[in-house]
This record gives sequence, C-alpha cells and structure tokens, in this order.
Amino acid sequence: QVQLVESGGGLVQAGGSLRLSCAASGRTFTIYVMGWYRQVPGKEREFVATISKDGREIIADSVKGRFTISGDFKKDSVYLQMDSLKPEDTAVYFCNSVVYGADSYWGQGTQVTVSS
Repeated sequence: QVQLVESGGGLVQAGGSLRLSCAASGRTFTIYVMGWYRQVPGKEREFVATISKDGREIIADSVKGRFTISGDFKKDSVYLQMDSLKPEDTAVYFCNSVVYGADSYWGQGTQVTVSS
C-alpha cells in the first residue's frame, strides 16, 4: 500500500505561481511513476504531468511551458511548479503513483483556484 498526501494548493491571481508537493508513505520502494492529475466538478479527471523513477517526464500540452514536474524518489516526493497560472487551471489537483505491478494510488487532492 502507498499513501499520498498533497500540499501547496491555494488561491492565486492569474499570472502567479504555486508549487504543489506530494509525499508518499508506505511501500514506497515499489513506486515506479509519480505524477499529477486535475479535475473540475462535472468534468473528467485530466492528466497534467508524470515523472518516472528513471527521470522520464511527460507534460500535458495544456500546461507545457508553464508547469514543471520534478521528483525526489529518495524522499518519496513529487512536485509540480506551476507558473503563469490561468483561470482555466482552477481545479482539484491529485497526486498519483504507480507501483511495480501496475497498481495505482491517489492522494486526497488539493484545491488550486486562479482568479482572473
């Protein structure tokens, strides 16, 4: 089992920045990928970014050039640096991890609100 806890969400004006953090605990030695998804009420959960244990990154086109994902697997943590935030970035952001064996785990989510 892996437990994930997000932090760093909040309110920010358009053009501002936030840094999200996710800390994993439990059977963290099995983690292969960590990343971020976001969801607006009434819409599907949307992929944002992932980073694998070997350092490979995938960034969604909608945030490419503005968001940066980084990970410190020695500390069982992943981060999302969000710059040039737009109102359409407003969502609940969820941390995700995938372990060897392909099981996936989710955090509780942290709210990001960007005002116009």
